[in-house]
Amino acid sequence: MHDEREDSFTHVLKYTGIFGGVQGLNILIGLVRNKVVALLLGPGGMGLMSLFNTTINFISQATNFGISFSAVRHVSELFDAGDEDRIRHFVKVVRWWCLLTALLGMLVCVMAGPLLSNYTFSWGDHTLHFVMLAPAVGLMAISGGEIAILKGARQLKSLAVIQLQNMSLALIISVPLFYFFGERAIVPVIVLSALSAMLVTLRYSYRLYPLQLRGEKGLFREGGEMVRLGVAFVLAGILGSGAEIVIRSYLNVTGDLDTVGLYNAGYMIAVAYAGMVFSAMETDYFPRLSAVGDDRETMCDMVNKQIEVSVLISSPMLSLLIVFMPLIIPMLFTDAFLPVVPMAQVALLSMYMKAISLPIAYLTLAKGHSLNFFLLEAVFDIVLVVLIVLCHNAWGLYGTGVALVLAYSFDVVLVYAYAHVRYGYTFSAPVVQLAGIQLPIGIAVYLTTLISPLWLGWGLGLLLCFVSIGVAFYILRQKSSLWNALIKKFKSKFRSHA
Repeated sequence: MHDEREDSFTHVLKYTGIFGGVQGLNILIGLVRNKVVALLLGPGGMGLMSLFNTTINFISQATNFGISFSAVRHVSELFDAGDEDRIRHFVKVVRWWCLLTALLGMLVCVMAGPLLSNYTFSWGDHTLHFVMLAPAVGLMAISGGEIAILKGARQLKSLAVIQLQNMSLALIISVPLFYFFGERAIVPVIVLSALSAMLVTLRYSYRLYPLQLRGEKGLFREGGEMVRLGVAFVLAGILGSGAEIVIRSYLNVTGDLDTVGLYNAGYMIAVAYAGMVFSAMETDYFPRLSAVGDDRETMCDMVNKQIEVSVLISSPMLSLLIVFMPLIIPMLFTDAFLPVVPMAQVALLSMYMKAISLPIAYLTLAKGHSLNFFLLEAVFDIVLVVLIVLCHNAWGLYGTGVALVLAYSFDVVLVYAYAHVRYGYTFSAPVVQLAGIQLPIGIAVYLTTLISPLWLGWGLGLLLCFVSIGVAFYILRQKSSLWNALIKKFKSKFRSHA
């Protein structure tokens, strides 16, 4: 039993590390691409591309019925059952629905072109641009379905490779086109990037489950549960986007555009960049959790293992980000963004909470309880908006960081209370111990940023970072066979070179 539990911990650690690393590389490639594109297009071109991308992403999310997420659950259950015939049949269902959503998304993009042009732009007629972007929406819908199939079938290495290849191809496509054609290349770049992403994904998914054009009748009637769960996921996403729009509009009205820009920068670093550790959850953790069924002990063990690994990996990274934030902000942006440093530093504490709440939140989706998932997300979004307003009124931009910490702390209590009552989930002793060590260290690291003189704060902050790293390594050695495997590999390489 011990070996089985250790293997489970090692598996979670391994793939959280792999997908966290892949996400880190993606962010790095994205930064290079953004820097090059900024030089070639300038701020105006970057803004235009951002508006087009945001709009088609919204149309894609609103018309794909969330199949790219919800299909994972059913494919995963069939994969664990080993029923190859039913898997192949359900793959047809997924592909049929994705084709329908691709056509729907393209139609909406074309039909809504004049409306989108008037709503998105205050100058010129961009209807033709949105009509030309319609294929990108369709291509994204098809890619999403194939990715869901690969996730459900646990093709984790393929998924990691696909992510890296897609980001690299987007860089290769965009740089020469922007160099030669400037802003005129924006629409072709978006469409070609979506096409290359779809072709890369199809290469792996068709190899696993070849395309079968001769299908059974009635595929449209199947997949009802998948669509219901997907629609709840989409609605929750739209609600989350709505909350972000309300927050940014409020900051713009009560402050100015600079306040919105600073909040965006702080939010991006605290939630998006620091959240790369959580990227493995949707790819590896959610399919495995979906396949557990009604085995409560296995379910609790799986959730707790994921929390342990998330806290273990994210804590040292978060503590280092808090200390080095005054250096990171000018490096990623410019010196003009330095006022966001205090907000970003306190906001990073919210990611300790997210490392605990997110694995529990996936339980509701894994069980297929779509309405409950939507309601939990709705409560969180409302609380977040209210806290942002209250804390911004009290402490300005810094208060928005405090609001994020309070909102995610509330989220831990909310999702835990629901999971405990509905599914009988409870925190394990190792989770409580690990959180009880790393969270106080994180808070202490943050408090060192308030110490004067500066050299003393930096010294104490770095010392606490090393403590956090030391705790993480100690637990890794105790609980994971991965550490011993890495040491053996290093020794063998050293001997071969000696």
